[in-house]
Amino acid sequence: MSKIYAVGDIQGCAPSLKALVKKLPAQSKMIFLGDLVNRGPDSLGTLRYLKQLQEDKRIECILGNHDLHLLAVDAGIRKTKGLDTVQPILDAPDRAELMNWLRHRPMALSNGKVLTVHAGVLPQWDLQQTIECAQEVEKALRKKSYKDFLANMYGNTPNKWSNSLKGYERLRVITNALTRIRFCTPAGTMEFESKEGFEDGPKGYIPWFKTPKRKTQDSLIYFGHWSTLGLLQHGNVIGLDTGCVWGGKLTAMEVPESGKPSKKLEIIQVAGYDHPLRM
Repeated sequence: MSKIYAVGDIQGCAPSLKALVKKLPAQSKMIFLGDLVNRGPDSLGTLRYLKQLQEDKRIECILGNHDLHLLAVDAGIRKTKGLDTVQPILDAPDRAELMNWLRHRPMALSNGKVLTVHAGVLPQWDLQQTIECAQEVEKALRKKSYKDFLANMYGNTPNKWSNSLKGYERLRVITNALTRIRFCTPAGTMEFESKEGFEDGPKGYIPWFKTPKRKTQDSLIYFGHWSTLGLLQHGNVIGLDTGCVWGGKLTAMEVPESGKPSKKLEIIQVAGYDHPLRM
């Protein structure tokens, strides 16, 4: 039976992506944890390669905050920023096809034992609710009116979950949790500015995966987004953003069929991009 690997943030580093795929067993499947594009040297090549792999049923790709940013720029809702490397996608003849493909990617995936997500989950959500919330955003992205969602996606409020939330406020909280969260209070109030290691959060805030009553504590979770953590295994939680775009590595880690973490799980890494602005 073919192995499944979760893969951390690529961020447009197509050479690293292709090198990693070559190192993985030939029949393996891959789940990419979001931030597929942006800031690396070849976002267009990355997106085209991933699209082909997905159509060949070898991979699936979760959406991250940089991928949503690209969709918003494509829709005319946001402008590119100084470090963005998505202009070649916007100039490409297959732009519309690539954007349509990207809009139809999931926000989270689970087989009932393992959860894969870009940034994290709120403590109030169990595994089923996490997937159901993710599907609400996926539905909004796949509608003909998806630009309305993108226009209302940005903002830091509300910054905590309530089952009574409705409309764009509800979708915004879900999107922020799945694609932006690092720190929150034990009760799940999110904070979006801090990007340091998990011991360096603002007073009163802790990493989302250390909240004491998190309902997904019994689920094995793979996530990306937080490059300052490096390769992290904290109980049932595994962080795989190893800073590929900043001169680190692109990391793949085996996903166990059992849903139980193990020190024997295979880890495969390749060199990242030597970004010219890397400090």
